[in-house]
Parts: sequence; structure tokens; C-alpha cells
Amino acid sequence: MLARTKAFLKANQFRYEKTYIRPLMVPQHVYVLRFGKKKLNNRLITKYSHSWTGRLKIDEFDLRLHGQHNPRIFTSEDELLVYLADHILTDDGRERYEQVRREAARRHENVQE
Repeated sequence: MLARTKAFLKANQFRYEKTYIRPLMVPQHVYVLRFGKKKLNNRLITKYSHSWTGRLKIDEFDLRLHGQHNPRIFTSEDELLVYLADHILTDDGRERYEQVRREAARRHENVQE
């Protein structure tokens, strides 16, 4: 789960740790990814459930950077990665991320042709 987000964090020298929470009263599962360069003070909370076929169905991503009180809520991992690139990377990190995204888009276009 969140393989692209984890790869993004590793590529930009962020440490992270992950935990799973299974609440008793609701059918959703919760996956918490804490990350940061020095302290793990950022949180990504992923709420997901399973479909009747057993596939994962991600309902929402809640992102709290540096102890924000109101989370940023995303519906897809793409939106989340764009937001992270804009808000946590330095200028040279943004350039590297844009270059990687362009290369991935080119590879994706070549595969579809």
C-alpha cells in the first residue's frame, strides 16, 4: 500500500514508520505513515476497506504536516504526491521530482502505443 508515496519519501531522504490500526466499531481499516527528515512529525492517515472480492478500496488520505490541526484530505495518491512535492520539497527536490514524473509519463505513453 502506498508504494509510490514511500518511494517518493525514500528518494527525498525522508524517514518513515508505518502502523496499522483496526478500529472495533467501524468496518474501515486505518494505515498511519509517520514521516519526516529529523523528527517524524508529519502524518499520513489512510482509511481503507476491502471490497467483497478482497481488493483494497482506499476511501481517503488525510495528511497532517508539522502538527496541523485540520488535515488535508485527498481522494487519490496522485493528488497527494503533487501536494507533497509542492509543500515539503526544496527547489532542487522539486526539479528532481518533476524530471522523474516526466520520464514516467513518457514511459507510460510508450507502453500504451
